[in-house]
Amino acid sequence: MASCQGTKDISTKSIYNPTKYNNTITADELKTHLYIVASDSMEGRQTGSAGQKRAGNYLISQYQKDKIPFPKGAQNYYQPVPASFLNARKNQNLSDSENIWAYIEGTEKPDEVVVISAHYDHVGTKNDAIFNGADDDGSGTVALLEIAQAFQLAKKEGHGPKRSILFLHVTAEEHGLHGSRYYIENPLFPIKNTVANINIDMIGRRDEAHAASNNYVYLIGADRLSSELDEICKTVNEKYVQLNLDYKYNALNDPNNFYRRSDHYNFAALGIPSVFIFNGTHADYHRKTDTPDKIEYDALTKRTQLTFNIAWELANRENRIVVDKK
Repeated sequence: MASCQGTKDISTKSIYNPTKYNNTITADELKTHLYIVASDSMEGRQTGSAGQKRAGNYLISQYQKDKIPFPKGAQNYYQPVPASFLNARKNQNLSDSENIWAYIEGTEKPDEVVVISAHYDHVGTKNDAIFNGADDDGSGTVALLEIAQAFQLAKKEGHGPKRSILFLHVTAEEHGLHGSRYYIENPLFPIKNTVANINIDMIGRRDEAHAASNNYVYLIGADRLSSELDEICKTVNEKYVQLNLDYKYNALNDPNNFYRRSDHYNFAALGIPSVFIFNGTHADYHRKTDTPDKIEYDALTKRTQLTFNIAWELANRENRIVVDKK
């Protein structure tokens, strides 16, 4: 349960109710984006491949359509990640690739940055079969587009976030979290100014443990560095979304070790409060059958809305969240 103080903070520090913008995140728009991002034409979005670059071009086209710019200090929407970096630890013959970023500048505390991330690469093709990666992580990829659109609409109507938000589509997650590692080693904004990271990786399906209902999500890592981040996740969920929050994989002795297996971990390793939003694995994980027709778009919508509301609170509260754990 969130503490009374945490609940008070949330009700008083975010000066505008985000419900209007939360409701602009819709199943129809998520589905439209995902059928493109996870289409056969993207050829499984292998790191550095032509298919991944086509997916990246689509993401950029949507940011341009919504008039969401690339970040201040960047030359364009790309952060180039060279093959020499991608292959340095283990040579997997990866080609040059790119992180893709978009940015909404804060109105009052622009130097403080909330990073929302998802990886847009997948595993490509095998034996002429396309591994579409609709859930992994097409679902998180399109969620970023919808969240950014909601924040941009809020800004257009005079309710832009107090802190800046960086929407970061990272590459090479499937090969060892390389894209997020490249960002934290070559940050556009000082790491000390990064308030928190919200990472979305697989939010469009259900796992066997939740066969009876998709109205859940796993939260991983929120309480590892900041008790405030964990309180925020619980409180905004109760207020706006009402998903069942499952902390099974947050256990320190989790044998799956999911805490270290997605891109938030590179932020957390530097002491940045981070939360990983996840639906768990399923029978189509890393198989050619992970296709957009199997996505449960009602669940994808609610999990995207949860992410938006967590980000809204982090970006608009008076004080940045405190790191009170090691």
